[in-house]
Amino acid sequence: MCLAIPARVEELLPDDMARVSVDGVGKLVSVALVDGLAIGDYVVLHVGYALAKIDEEEAMATLALLREAAALGDAQ
Repeated sequence: MCLAIPARVEELLPDDMARVSVDGVGKLVSVALVDGLAIGDYVVLHVGYALAKIDEEEAMATLALLREAAALGDAQ
């Protein structure tokens, strides 16, 4: 099973790299697979690669679901 997580593009770097934020945590990732990115865009991130651009509404909904799942796991 694979899990891809929404991340916000914070900085575009040379060589198809970018600094992204995943719920406030910074990470350096490859954006070679996604064209036309701008700072503030959201991408789906998997093992250090941005796979696709998504809209902010979808990103926020997915992050909320992940937080809810984590809270359920903590409650057990």
